[in-house]
Amino acid sequence: MNKLLVAPRGLMLPEFERRTLKFNNFSVFESCTTNYDAGKKGSYFIEDHLLLVVLEGTYKIDYDGQTYSLKENEMVLFRKAITIEYEKSGDFMLFFLKDGFLKEFIQGLKVYEKPKDELVPVSIIPVDKRVTGFIESLKPLMNDKSSVDENLIKLKMFELLYDLGNINKNLLNQLLQLNRQSRQNLDYVLENNYMNPVSIEDLAYLSGRSLSGFKRDFQAQYKIPPSQWIRERRLARAKELLETTEMTVTDICFSTGFENVSHFSRLFKEHYGDSPSSYRKD
Repeated sequence: MNKLLVAPRGLMLPEFERRTLKFNNFSVFESCTTNYDAGKKGSYFIEDHLLLVVLEGTYKIDYDGQTYSLKENEMVLFRKAITIEYEKSGDFMLFFLKDGFLKEFIQGLKVYEKPKDELVPVSIIPVDKRVTGFIESLKPLMNDKSSVDENLIKLKMFELLYDLGNINKNLLNQLLQLNRQSRQNLDYVLENNYMNPVSIEDLAYLSGRSLSGFKRDFQAQYKIPPSQWIRERRLARAKELLETTEMTVTDICFSTGFENVSHFSRLFKEHYGDSPSSYRKD
């Protein structure tokens, strides 16, 4: 099992040769597959909202029981704090948008309609010439970052999203809802996300609560801090996998939401009295 890649953070690692533009509230990555890794599969945990544009080839995404098969000149928008599985081949542009960026964008809009109460479903959207023209204008800047003006790129991104929202009301409603998640049952959110590399802030967002509201409701329901609950659930699942599977300790570490094997082993030993490898031998 490959380590779950946390994006965009993980895309900046030295082993990935990608052209990038990184700013305070958003980042852009060009991702190309070669004949060697065409059809490459993997999974991302998305830390920021993701607008994915397929320039050439195909990009298949599995998320929440649905499959989204994108082809050339199509795009899709996903909210943050989710895990997607992918199979890709071709040339793509990935725009990662932080909450602060979206807040600025929405405040700058003269939007008089409120976001819909029901969650707008993810959908594949055609790419028009304005999107491809904007992307082509970015590519030279990725080669020469010394000439990049962050404020100009941000304004161009705002203009792009505004144009897309005017053309596609589904996308506009998705954008409006990204900063306003509907309130969810805590049990549902936790059971579906505790093995992802989520932060407490991510879980609050997914539950449709402020951070303080999430902590208050969590304490009232579970009587322990959320970080302790998550750690104990992950360790219990890791123990179960050690007992019932032949998975390696490394695979178990990554599959249960831990991002560092030595850290996982130390926590496991503190909780159960043995390291994961010793526990399996016993």
